[in-house]
Amino acid sequence: MISILVLSRYDWAGPSSRYRFYQFLPYLEKEDFEISVSPLFNEKYISNLYSGRRVKSLFNPLSAYLRRTHRLLFDHRYDIVWMEKEALPWIPASIEKLLWKASVPYVIDYDDAIFHRYDQHNNILVKAVLSKKISQLMSRCLVVVAGNKYIADYAERAGSQKVVILPSVVDTNLYVGNVPQEKKSFTIGWIGSPSTSRHLQVVASALSEVCKSRDVRFSAIGAQEKDVAEIPGKVISWNEATEIEELNRFDVGIMPLPNTSWERGKCGFKLIQYMACGLPVIASPVGMNKEIVDHGVNGFLAIKTSEWIKYIKLLKNDSEFREKMGKAGQEKVKEKYSLQSATPKLVKLLREVVV
Repeated sequence: MISILVLSRYDWAGPSSRYRFYQFLPYLEKEDFEISVSPLFNEKYISNLYSGRRVKSLFNPLSAYLRRTHRLLFDHRYDIVWMEKEALPWIPASIEKLLWKASVPYVIDYDDAIFHRYDQHNNILVKAVLSKKISQLMSRCLVVVAGNKYIADYAERAGSQKVVILPSVVDTNLYVGNVPQEKKSFTIGWIGSPSTSRHLQVVASALSEVCKSRDVRFSAIGAQEKDVAEIPGKVISWNEATEIEELNRFDVGIMPLPNTSWERGKCGFKLIQYMACGLPVIASPVGMNKEIVDHGVNGFLAIKTSEWIKYIKLLKNDSEFREKMGKAGQEKVKEKYSLQSATPKLVKLLREVVV
């Protein structure tokens, strides 16, 4: 029996923790891993974070830091620490590493270029103290699990002992393929969080243009109202129970991104969700998007507004092509971005850590 302490960033309500950690746990337990989960932030904190409400009291985050510190200092009943990003955000690596148990191997997972939160910070003091924090943690741990090549390359430059790329994945058994049906309108869809809906500005002009047609509409799941105020369409509140149902109402899924260093570290998870539903996709050719989207096969890569408009209209006017692309996307997800394909790789990795 191998015991693992999971130091996730969030509880189940946090998407990164849910997809990078929690969905694997039932399968790991079947493989004789004993799992102890200790999230840093609770659901209340996440609710405040996504709603944009300022934290009125420091009690919630302070208590989170105290719980995490106590766990690291006094709980030594485990063989592996499997951690999301870092143990204590905004705390220097020198202090964080003092809390690590030297005899226990650390496996740290990154699905975002979180190092840029520090090394590109506007505050000179923050940059001076924390710019090398993530690289120092990466060099100290036994394995870095990277969601994409951009993060993996950074880890290798940091001197990590071992780097493994494990993309973000979905449980394809839960995703029902989009069933072609007669509709009065063609729906362009986006899903994400309030923190990422600003990316819709990249494609705002194109969406405004195509939505002039009465039989085209735009739906955004989980977006902030202000980020779609100038785009004709509707905002749908994200709900875990209805998420897949809402995705299956789309005819095409989009993932616009600005070409910045932070966005190049994204794992393209929206695209994987769309494709798991059998949807064709249109995306900016930034970072992981270029690996997920096979241009002209399961979707399109678009830069200019004219390209976004062209590909949206092409898919709108050819339902058979949409269906063909959707099936190609589903097959790729099953092969490369499914929970079923990723779990054996994770099990093997974790077993090798304690050998």
